[in-house]
Amino acid sequence: MSITLILGGARSGKSTLAQEMADERGGNVLFVATAEAGDEEMAARIAAHQQARPDHWTTLEATTGLGPKVTKALTDQQTVVIDCITLLVNNLFQQRNWPEDADLMDRAVREETAGLIAAMDGATADFIIVSNEVGLGIVPGDPLSRIYRDVLGRANQLLAARADTVYLLVAGLSVTLKG
Repeated sequence: MSITLILGGARSGKSTLAQEMADERGGNVLFVATAEAGDEEMAARIAAHQQARPDHWTTLEATTGLGPKVTKALTDQQTVVIDCITLLVNNLFQQRNWPEDADLMDRAVREETAGLIAAMDGATADFIIVSNEVGLGIVPGDPLSRIYRDVLGRANQLLAARADTVYLLVAGLSVTLKG
């Protein structure tokens, strides 16, 4: 069992790399989609991602509570692709009606991340996780955006600490950060 974390900005090639890595490993793949189609533009993005995935992959749509849901869905898959932690954290914010409570959101994201790590530690499959790196830009102008940036950064840190390999993607090019 190995864990690979792929970080990068929007449209940097993270999902493409994750899919290529899963294809190269061969075997059965469980694709965990965390996106929700809240509007037409997001629905179009989700449809494009669905078209890009091989038909024989198993898809699990899970917006939160990934750990137990992945554990339950895993049958004979050798690889699990989770795309993406960024939207998972967004979903946690949405469930709590966007509170401007940094401690509450930090606890919720830490619990979600711990549950996912526990599921990965109990599995025999390889995991490839996609997440955005949102801490490289300017400081967000409002408190809620700063809380989001901070808690996503902490989730990425927890996953990177557990991962065997970590890549950073920029303009479709990967840099190995770990492993």
